[in-house]
Amino acid sequence: MKEDLDRLMQVRRLDAIVVSGPVHNNPPLYYLTQGAGLMAAHVIKRQGETAVLIANPMEREEAQRSGLPVIVSSRYDYRGLLQEHGGDRLAASIAYLQRILAEQQITGRVGFYGLRDQGAAYTFLSALDKALPEIEVVGEFEHDLFQSARATKSEEEAQRIREVGRRTTAVVRETVAFLQNHAVAADETLQQADGRVLTVGDMHAQIRRLIARQGLEDPEGFIFSTGRAAGIPHSKGALDQPLRLGESIVFDIFHREPGGGYFFDMTRTFSLGYAPEALAQIYQDTLDCLAEITPQLAVGEETRHYQDMTCAFYQKRGHPTIAENNQTTEGYVHSLGHGVGLNLHEVPSFSSTATNTTRLQPGHVFTIEPGLYYPNRGMGCRIEDVYWIDAASKVHKLTDYPYDLVIPMS
Repeated sequence: MKEDLDRLMQVRRLDAIVVSGPVHNNPPLYYLTQGAGLMAAHVIKRQGETAVLIANPMEREEAQRSGLPVIVSSRYDYRGLLQEHGGDRLAASIAYLQRILAEQQITGRVGFYGLRDQGAAYTFLSALDKALPEIEVVGEFEHDLFQSARATKSEEEAQRIREVGRRTTAVVRETVAFLQNHAVAADETLQQADGRVLTVGDMHAQIRRLIARQGLEDPEGFIFSTGRAAGIPHSKGALDQPLRLGESIVFDIFHREPGGGYFFDMTRTFSLGYAPEALAQIYQDTLDCLAEITPQLAVGEETRHYQDMTCAFYQKRGHPTIAENNQTTEGYVHSLGHGVGLNLHEVPSFSSTATNTTRLQPGHVFTIEPGLYYPNRGMGCRIEDVYWIDAASKVHKLTDYPYDLVIPMS
């Protein structure tokens, strides 16, 4: 949580941090500015002190909505510096930031965060490190300051995620209703009013409309796949594939608040009209696995423990798993879940790697998503819900949608 930033800075021996770039699609800056509608900005924070927002004067009113003290960027005269340095943008940018850091009395170890092209970031920070001997440029490769802070969510953040979930489940309900509103031909394909076969591509177009109607963003796309494609976990579906009775449909949707805000992530597996015995069996195994795992979610437990439990459960039901063969492409082939927040995938991870020592704690928001995949048998299934652990260590399921496999068709 944000109140952990100073403690985390102290652990990392950071005297200050600089967060920069656009706000949209830039989680660290979005996090600090409360998602203020800014094109670009800098946030400067010294350890133990309030962060300061430096924003374009044209966006000064939007900047005020961040709740941070605001300084307009024209104060540091980038245009004058650009002229002074003969149009050299790198030199002018270093001089510009040097002015900001000097005014904010920033010295020592300084962590840099935010969104910039990798090559540009390397060039800029390398030059900055040479030009400013009074600071030590610090970067982090993984589990950085903001990933660690954002691993736990406040109740307000959790409620925002719950609201995205409410709208997401509305998209699922409307998608099911749309499917049911189609006639079924003799060959068991779904027919549109003009006589054309309803395809996966048609469904993608309809789902995009439903997402927009709910006021959500869809930056990562979604998965609506059938048959063999449903047996490949991240296949978004073959667009020319017709919708047909008795085939597995994996519908995995991960939308977020507009403006680059909080994500939600849920998956349901469907079969139109009826479910063949083989599909019904792997679905029941997955539903039983979910019922086995989720009551055991508890603060203090290692997340990888649940992945081990899932593999053991599926093995007992006769399915291959990555615990036995980490290169398997059939059976259970992925980890059990992941954190959800301003990124689709955040801490905690549920992988069973030896380096994953994460334990569940209050504030975690995460998915649990067992699944089975048999592409060569033309089927797959996954069930995914989002959970939140509140300050009292109570586990809440944020996904409010039933687990019915079969969608009745007239």
